[in-house]
Amino acid sequence: MSLKDRPLQISHGFLTAFGTRTFLYYRDRIPQEGAALIVSNHRSFMDAPLLMAGTGRSIHFACHHYMGQVPLLREFVTELGCLVLEAYGPQQHRFFRQGSKLLQQQAAIGVFPEGATPMVRLTPPSEVGEFHRGFAHLALSAKVSELAIVPVAIASMEEQVLSGLPVRMLSLFDPTEPHFQQDGFHPMVIYRRVNVLVGRPSWITQAQKQGYPGKSGKRVVNEITDRCREEIAGLLRQGCY
Repeated sequence: MSLKDRPLQISHGFLTAFGTRTFLYYRDRIPQEGAALIVSNHRSFMDAPLLMAGTGRSIHFACHHYMGQVPLLREFVTELGCLVLEAYGPQQHRFFRQGSKLLQQQAAIGVFPEGATPMVRLTPPSEVGEFHRGFAHLALSAKVSELAIVPVAIASMEEQVLSGLPVRMLSLFDPTEPHFQQDGFHPMVIYRRVNVLVGRPSWITQAQKQGYPGKSGKRVVNEITDRCREEIAGLLRQGCY
């Protein structure tokens, strides 16, 4: 077993251990090779393994800083090849540096643009929150000639929700995260039956790259971000009913 394939095999074993039944739609839209950004909604700790198993690719997911600090969880995200975000500052220079290098190596990067909000505040399976725009900046700044952005919707059909750690306890691992300054418990969403719907991929064009970071840079970033969110929202409406 190569190191490249290990995260994919771990993901399959992880889903088998939980007895999760996964149904994949629009498989033919998944680029099986080449640089790719996989963009998805996010409600569960199972999302990264689920997307790897569903797409059949090892994916380097960006994950919250605290996940790289908690014992056992830290080892798990390391084995999956995740890119742990920095604790301080919105710029995330390390993520952009690592992400750009991996894309140049024709790898796949996974991002959950909703951030931590739907992870600490339980939301309906059909709902998708506002997107942060970091992934669009990465796509436009990466020195890659061909880069596909693939929106994917995770539509839970049957799940179990457990109470995890008190949310405030997570502030011990990342005191800068405002979502951790609240009462209640961190919900743990366990998928029993889940639909994974692959959206229409789009490729970053030369015209978009030339407009970034010029005067039209903000417009281009917003267009990429909004298109991904709208695609995922539409797939969720289809997949949750």
